Amino acid sequence: MATTRLARMRPFTVRFVNPITRRFAAHAPMFGIIEYTGRKSGKRYRTPMNVFRQGNDWVFALTYGADVQWVKNVMASGHCLLTSRGKTYELTEPRLFVDPKRSQMPTPVRQFLGLLRVTEFLRMKGSSRR
Repeated sequence: MATTRLARMRPFTVRFVNPITRRFAAHAPMFGIIEYTGRKSGKRYRTPMNVFRQGNDWVFALTYGADVQWVKNVMASGHCLLTSRGKTYELTEPRLFVDPKRSQMPTPVRQFLGLLRVTEFLRMKGSSRR
């Protein structure tokens, strides 16, 4: 569950941080832009995210927890697109999991996520689109 402090930061992140990170997230290491469709609105969304590749899988640290709209939309549809380091991938088979030790994350990221008390993650299978 996201801490109250982090939940309060979400509107700031959506309004100010995301528009800035959207400019570089598709090309920077450990970042990407996910594209998904709103389950109620049908609208297409593009959200910059931290993401970590593990073989053919991609893992997202759910900083604000699993109870956020983008996660609900991806879980409902079962897929999304991810553009990372200039390549686009189709991600499927979303699986939520809890990992209090953050063992799936690189060491410096694991330590940072520990400070934020992040324990929820989303893993998806990826295949290259282009």
